[in-house]
Amino acid sequence: MKLSRLLWRGLTLRCPVCGQGRIFRRWFTMLERCPRCNLEFERVEGHLTGALAINTVVSIIVLLIVGIAGFVITYPELPLLPLVSTSVAVAVLFPILFYPFSKTLWTAIDLRLRPPHPGEVRPGYGDWIGS
Repeated sequence: MKLSRLLWRGLTLRCPVCGQGRIFRRWFTMLERCPRCNLEFERVEGHLTGALAINTVVSIIVLLIVGIAGFVITYPELPLLPLVSTSVAVAVLFPILFYPFSKTLWTAIDLRLRPPHPGEVRPGYGDWIGS
């Protein structure tokens, strides 16, 4: 399977191996294992670090885009209060809204970098990841 399919599943909050949805109990609480393929989502100790890194990088990029767009749209007046308020709102809200996506996206990237070994998922799942 292609990297694009893994990433798409990650971006749509699905298990990257089998495509199973509903893998979150709540917005911040992911199931320990996929109900369909039995993949353990936190594959190694420190797995969360990758998800936090993705969340941080994407949040900074979005904040940068919002800042530049605000500057370009309002130039030459540059209303400071609305620009700063919007930037602060994006800086606070976006990482919270993107959090679950960063977890599934990182799991997809991790699977591509370290394909599941035998026994990590149910038979018939995950054989295609490394190819």
